[in-house]
Amino acid sequence: MYSERSSTFAGAVVWEKTAADGDGAILPDGCMDLIWMNGDVVVAGPDSRPYIARTRPGDHLVGLRCAPGTLPALLGTPAEALANARVPLADVLYDDDTARLLSSIAEHGDPATQLEKFAARRRLIARPDRRIAVTVSLLARQCPVREVADRVGMSERQLHRLCRREFGYGPKVLARILRLQRAMELVGSMSAAEAASLAGFADQAHLIRESNELTGRSFGRLVTSS
Repeated sequence: MYSERSSTFAGAVVWEKTAADGDGAILPDGCMDLIWMNGDVVVAGPDSRPYIARTRPGDHLVGLRCAPGTLPALLGTPAEALANARVPLADVLYDDDTARLLSSIAEHGDPATQLEKFAARRRLIARPDRRIAVTVSLLARQCPVREVADRVGMSERQLHRLCRREFGYGPKVLARILRLQRAMELVGSMSAAEAASLAGFADQAHLIRESNELTGRSFGRLVTSS
């Protein structure tokens, strides 16, 4: 069983899942999550390939899925250090906030609300780079990397370093992931060919290739299982 809702923490989504049949594949979406599971909180780093989540039937998970480029500033840790990994929050954040979060969940329950409060506290002391949101917006619109670099006042090499630090991979990979996500959003109300065109793919065949390369699944299977 899976459910999600908009979060009180701007740009994030709260989700809950009860594992039904053990392991499952988590597909790249450009995001990072804070996940409460089995009495602990882990950081889900940015995925560039399917990640096999090791769960047991009946495990209950609660997560805060943050928009691309959000969590690294809150945690003070580069995204590339967490890429394709799941790491206990205590191994990422060494101040009292981790213990405070776990204590709050143990005392009050409601992990979703406690994760939101934690993120809000961290945002008060974080120093997010304002270029991050602009970069995500431009890459989501499939702007060429050179144009994105010019728009944020950086060289292409500097932009690549920024993207690896904040998103876990370079701008071209992020653009590919965002493009596939966009096609998945569109296909619910139109044909796959139309979704491919509007999302920025050369054609439907291009969409199918990208789906297989990024997720290991055909686009049809990807949509059916989403």
